[in-house]
Amino acid sequence: MAVAEVDKQMLRELELMGFPTARATRALHFSGNSTIEAAINWVIEHENDPDIDQMPLVPINIEIENGTSWMTPDEVKIKLQKLRELACKKRYEEEQSLQREREKDRIRAGKELLQAKQINEENERKRLVTDVAVEESRERARAREKILQKLREDKAERRSKLGLQPQDPGDAKSVLSSQGKKSSVSVNPATKAEHMRDCLRSLKKTHKDDDARVKRAFQTLLIYVRNVAMNPDAEKFRKIRLRNPNFQDRVARLKGGMEFLELCGFEKLEGDEYLCLPRDKVDMAVLSAALSQLNSAMENPFFGVL
Repeated sequence: MAVAEVDKQMLRELELMGFPTARATRALHFSGNSTIEAAINWVIEHENDPDIDQMPLVPINIEIENGTSWMTPDEVKIKLQKLRELACKKRYEEEQSLQREREKDRIRAGKELLQAKQINEENERKRLVTDVAVEESRERARAREKILQKLREDKAERRSKLGLQPQDPGDAKSVLSSQGKKSSVSVNPATKAEHMRDCLRSLKKTHKDDDARVKRAFQTLLIYVRNVAMNPDAEKFRKIRLRNPNFQDRVARLKGGMEFLELCGFEKLEGDEYLCLPRDKVDMAVLSAALSQLNSAMENPFFGVL
């Protein structure tokens, strides 16, 4: 192998323009020793090649045809400047195109993330609605059973006063049991859902003569709980100012209102100025139970009757 032979005249012209000998030799060799312009074009296109300044090697005895140069040095400089500008413009356009593609990918990823979030939220809402429906059905069944039990007890009591034997032996036990319980305090199971139901019943019974106020209290509690359930990371929904007049009028001054929120996880913090639900104490199961109880209280006509 030997260093490729190139047109000596064109090599000198390229060297006078400031090109290193190895680069000029390489450009002339790979451009076919045709013209100065072709060599310059080759340099611009390959200026980032790692071997741009290495002498080209060819097999021995390869004849090189002389080329001709038809441009003056000034014309070459002008042409070189134009070629560089074109190369810069091309790189700029490629960068802009790449940036647009990246922006499209970012927007597409954002849309996919938003869609996934919406699907998750919709699934959560459906689950909450299902839980509410199930709890309402159970509440109606409990209310019907209590009414039927009350009717059976009343019937058995009337027959007893008339000196008649009870139609069902169990009715006599039921009457005695109910009479014994009238003077005693009902003991509720130690579950949050049942405690929540007791709070709402107490609120409704205490203010039974003001249905509008009871309804407003239930709606306000529903908004507080639903906002946290739908946006557990938003601090503004997990923080209630205790001195807020609306909060005082609709919840705090009503028996069972504050206790219901505390069962949901709200705590008094910051010198008792706020009622807060810490993020690490947000329990979706508890909030779901609270929503079920509130919906039942608002929609079930038998809620709090007995």
